This record gives sequence, C-alpha cells and structure tokens, in this order.
Amino acid sequence: MDLQFRDVIWHQFGAAIDMLENAINACPEEVWNDRSRNPQFWYVAFHTLFWLDLYLADSLETFTPPAPFTIAEIESEQVPETPYTKAQLQKYLEHGRRQCREWISGVTDDQLVCRCPFEWVEGTNAELMLYNMRHVQHHAAQLNLILRQTIDSAPGWVAKVKM
Repeated sequence: MDLQFRDVIWHQFGAAIDMLENAINACPEEVWNDRSRNPQFWYVAFHTLFWLDLYLADSLETFTPPAPFTIAEIESEQVPETPYTKAQLQKYLEHGRRQCREWISGVTDDQLVCRCPFEWVEGTNAELMLYNMRHVQHHAAQLNLILRQTIDSAPGWVAKVKM
C-alpha cells in the first residue's frame, strides 16, 4: 500500500476512532450505567473496542486483549456483570488506536490480499480493515444517538483524525 493511501486510510479510520472517543468522553455517568437501556452505553463502547482490537490481531488463537479484558466477549457472548469504567475503556481505546495506527503503517501489499483470519468475515485483510472501520463508525453513531436521545447533546462529526 503506498504511503499516500496509508495516510488516507489512517485519516478516516482514526476519525472513526476519534468519534467513538468523543462519544465515550461525552457520556454522563447516569447514562453510562443506565441498566434500563439494552444494550447499556458502556457495553456498546466495550464491544466496539474489543472487536477493533480483535480484528487487528493475527488470529483468534493468538489474540489476547489487555487486562482487565478477557476473551469472554467471544466465548460466552454474555454481557459482563460489572460495567467497565469510562477510564478503563478510554485506556482500551488508546490501545486500539495505537494498534490500528501500527497495523496500517506496517501492513504489506502481500498481507492485504491474504484471506482474513476470521472465518465469519469473508474476504481479504484489506476488506477486514474496511469492515473494522465500518464497525467502529456504526457503534460510534449508535452511542451518539443514545446521547442525543437521553441528554439532547452529542459530539459532532470528525472529518479527519486529530493526529
């Protein structure tokens, strides 16, 4: 992938991550832990970060999320009983942003055309990269909608990564 295209991909993928970060940061505590909402705000944020991280891994077998997170999201498909804190998810977001930036800057053309390692995502690693970006943006929009519906305020559009 040429340098100019790497920059374009990072500008847009990074912007999606920034939009997720803005939604997390804008969420008041009463919305974050609102158990009447299904799914809960914190869980949508966690789910998004978990899959961002996983889709940047070499394979499901080698994937290990950073502590305190586990692979229970895949194994049990159960929502964790104890909500993750905003600080924990902000730290996970920084981990994901770093992983994403490193993946984009280091991926080779040969790796991009290889079959993606996750059987439920049909296509190449290039397609997985775009799939992952769309997943992040989808849930960032979902979180912004929750904020708009509950506090009548949501962060604005991010056109390009803040670098």
